[in-house]
Amino acid sequence: MDLVSGYKGVVGRMFGSENSGSNEDSYVERLLDRISNGVLAEDRRNAIIELQSVVAETRAAQLAFGAIGFPVLLSVLKEERDDVEMVRGALETFVSALTPIAHAKGPPNEVQPDIMNTDLLSREAESISLLLSLLSEEDFYVRYYTLQLLTALLNNSRNRLQEAILTTPRGITRLMDMLMDREVIRNEALLLLTYLTREAEEIQKILVFEGAFEKIFSIIKEEGGSEGGVVVQDCLELLNNLLRNNTSNQVLLRETIGFEPLISILKLRGSAYSFTQQKTINLLSVLETISLLITGVPETAPGKDGNILTNKTVLVQRQVLDNLLLLGVESQWAPVAVRCATFRCIGDLIAGHGKNLDALARKILGDQPHEESALNSVLRILLRTSSVQEFLAADYIFKCFCEKNPDGQIMLASTLIPQPHLMAHAQRDEDVNMSFGSMLLRGLALNENYGDLETCCRAASVLTHIIKDNISCKEKVLKIETEAAMSPLGTPEPLLHQTMKYLAVASSLKGGDGKSSTLSNFHCQSIILKLLITWLFNYPSAVQCFLDSRPHLTYLFELVSNPDTTMWIRGMAAVLLGECVVFNNNSDAGKDSFSIVDSINQKIGLTSYLLKFDDMQKTFRFSSAKPDQPRKLLSRSNAASMSEIEDVDDSEESDERNEEHSVLSSIFDSQFVNFIKSLEADIKESTLQIYTQPKSSVAAMPAELEQKSAENDTDYAKRLKAVVRKQNSEIQDLLNRIATLSGNSSKTGDAAEHEVGNSEEMLRKNLQELSEQLEMVNMEKNRTESDLKSLSDAYNSLEQANYQLENEIKALKAGGAVPPPDIESIKAEAREESQKESEAELNDLLVCLGQEQSKVEKLSARLTELGEDVEQLLEGIGEDVELPDDDESDEA
Repeated sequence: MDLVSGYKGVVGRMFGSENSGSNEDSYVERLLDRISNGVLAEDRRNAIIELQSVVAETRAAQLAFGAIGFPVLLSVLKEERDDVEMVRGALETFVSALTPIAHAKGPPNEVQPDIMNTDLLSREAESISLLLSLLSEEDFYVRYYTLQLLTALLNNSRNRLQEAILTTPRGITRLMDMLMDREVIRNEALLLLTYLTREAEEIQKILVFEGAFEKIFSIIKEEGGSEGGVVVQDCLELLNNLLRNNTSNQVLLRETIGFEPLISILKLRGSAYSFTQQKTINLLSVLETISLLITGVPETAPGKDGNILTNKTVLVQRQVLDNLLLLGVESQWAPVAVRCATFRCIGDLIAGHGKNLDALARKILGDQPHEESALNSVLRILLRTSSVQEFLAADYIFKCFCEKNPDGQIMLASTLIPQPHLMAHAQRDEDVNMSFGSMLLRGLALNENYGDLETCCRAASVLTHIIKDNISCKEKVLKIETEAAMSPLGTPEPLLHQTMKYLAVASSLKGGDGKSSTLSNFHCQSIILKLLITWLFNYPSAVQCFLDSRPHLTYLFELVSNPDTTMWIRGMAAVLLGECVVFNNNSDAGKDSFSIVDSINQKIGLTSYLLKFDDMQKTFRFSSAKPDQPRKLLSRSNAASMSEIEDVDDSEESDERNEEHSVLSSIFDSQFVNFIKSLEADIKESTLQIYTQPKSSVAAMPAELEQKSAENDTDYAKRLKAVVRKQNSEIQDLLNRIATLSGNSSKTGDAAEHEVGNSEEMLRKNLQELSEQLEMVNMEKNRTESDLKSLSDAYNSLEQANYQLENEIKALKAGGAVPPPDIESIKAEAREESQKESEAELNDLLVCLGQEQSKVEKLSARLTELGEDVEQLLEGIGEDVELPDDDESDEA
């Protein structure tokens, strides 16, 4: 065998020439010689027993056997099937050669003989076929050792063995027959099939057509359901392998034996108060099975897979919801891990399914007089539990209930009615008779201690789901005024204002040991910021209520610039500040979007503010957010650890990291991250547009250019001059802002280049065009000012002519030679003539001013898109042109 020759070379390199004749090597070689060339049958049997013993004890013997022993023992399996003891010994030796020796420790980079032996044996396709044929032997130990050997091969060379079994006639059928064998062999066959069916769709389908479902549930029932031992766990793990991402197998299960045998495993038997570790693992396994049926593959859009919807419908029709609520809500003795898995199953079961949503909303738990709705019970657990994992799982139910369910959101929001002071501050045990909304508002009431802050944040998370994308619910919650627990007088204030105070408290509150509870406080800040962002989104009334208190903006400015907090909190604060710009329809001074943008520029710096978004996007929470991440699979290797979620939070560092990951993954799920990314683009666009374009009230509007009825011509001319001065000031301010943006863009480097998005050649061309347009605007402005001066001169000439006429009239009256002329008629003619001349001048002026206004607006829009290299092109453009003073015009 070529592989054996190569293997000998590996052994030689490992042990060197001096060790090639080591004791183990020589001993193994002598034993193999006795087996292959021995005359006496008893001597050959003793030799194979000794060989098995030495191979099981030392790595050197394993290596030596792998180098020279495989052909000898494979020959025994092929040609001496009648000698049962020799076949047993050969199989047991192979098992020892493929099993790692636990007590043998070597260098980390040392070659592992068990892995090398597995690779050598699995490369021989005939050897796999030979082993499968041994499963038909009558001897118990032959079948048992064969299954153990196949399992050992699977551990280190699964893909190769899967291919070999598929190509072997009746290979899978022989394995399935082992499930009906004696208990020990059945258990070994279960373990083998569990390994064999991982990520092997073809084998999964063949097993199902061979009756795997019926045999699995038969074994589970025989072993006692959830009260059974590790065999039940192996059966459920095999079942999960057959159903995971396999639609055809799910349909066969649903339409053949149905979901009833699966649901029956959830029913608690015996003592409902006793939960051993194995019972916990069995329940977690069956909950994973239900989750596989109702979640689908990750790339499947929620609600689009008809098979998943059908599974959800049938499961609820078979009362799985009742069993889940009994296990997760009503069974107070169930381990936290089981309750968490149950809550997530409930959430998946109702997500995107209208009838199941209604079923949960109508579900009543308990007996009279202590019965209450299931949602109330889940909310109470969410607010009271000492386990962060259980809070996240209960919160997942409300997330799934409110997602794309406006009627359900309105139903929950309708219960948000503030209660009297005594009811709001009742003891925790007295909230059984509270409505959903009263309990939630009570959770939002904050006193100055950390426990209440954490409860407040949990309630805030639920409120976020209720108001998300629902203007009616936002409006309902915005009208809520409660007695502020933090106010000395307890005066009512809007819930929105209270929430903002809680955000400030979360950043400063100390833990019981006097140290800042940094991790938990960051979580609380993130949850409250998420609520505020959701609340203000696309709802100007909430923005106006938020801005009614000036300290809100002041605190946001501080939070955005706070170097001691995390980048994602600074980024979320920047998003909240941006919403005050984008969704602001307030016209009051200091509260409008223009004032807020100016405040951002003054207190933070526009470039620094915009960079907060880029910093937030670079954080792990935003860059790693992916939709529908599959949950960790439950297997023999990790079942014990997954079943041991403690009821109280562990203070160890590893547990803190796991807790942090879970909380932040829940807050920054893929939906929220994508929402922030789309909102960020709108905020940047609106902020830059407002910053580079002054208030519209400064620009001259057509109505302002018209002469008022009570305004004489001189006052009208003065007002037009003032309008031109304002426009000139506006142009200067615009140029200054553009210069500022240009300087900031050159500092930000790649970020600025990304925002502009144009090539250098196109940028030069656009700047040249804009320079020419600036020159034309200034020429038009100069001409307009010249026209204004001419108009002023015309008025002065008119006044002089009028004065001369009056003098002539007085002279004529004094002479008495001729009758006095009609003075009023002469004045009227003079006015009419001057009015025609002035109207022509004014029409020209209005046309010039309209053109100037249009060009200013176009120029502002074009310059907004640019961010670099404009200082040289703008040098000397837009300088103030001195206008004649009103006094000079009057003196002329």
